[in-house]
Amino acid sequence: MSHRYAIAIGSNRRHGRHGAPAGVVRAAVAALGDAGVRVIATSPIIPTPALGPAGRSFANAAVIAETDLDPPALLARLKTIEVAFGRRRGRRWGPRVLDLDIILWSGGLWTGERLVIPHRSLEQRDFVLRPLAAIAPGWRVGTGARTVRQARARLIRRAG
Repeated sequence: MSHRYAIAIGSNRRHGRHGAPAGVVRAAVAALGDAGVRVIATSPIIPTPALGPAGRSFANAAVIAETDLDPPALLARLKTIEVAFGRRRGRRWGPRVLDLDIILWSGGLWTGERLVIPHRSLEQRDFVLRPLAAIAPGWRVGTGARTVRQARARLIRRAG
């Protein structure tokens, strides 16, 4: 059975082979395909100021992908890609070569030991909502009360 996923991609450290963070994001999209995850839509890459102690600005994007993997299996695949790009476990909010997060999936809600979908902070993060709105504005967030576009508009209103 095939599932659709929204995956957030971020980078704020150079990579020896892929260069600046935007290059890392582009290479990560290709790595998803190489890992058997079919990318069907890719957002523009947006520069984003760092939150917390990360220091450097991020390059962020989102993809809509399709795979037969269930959420825990996809999470394991994403973690393998992060490690292949040189990601090391470190402090929370710290700099990172690559961050891949499952944001939404076609199955709705998922709660597991290491994974909650939709991502717990989705509606508070414009750096996720903005690229996601470019490729999936009508995708329902959470229990289906709001779309991605509506969640982003609400976040912007609160910040304003």
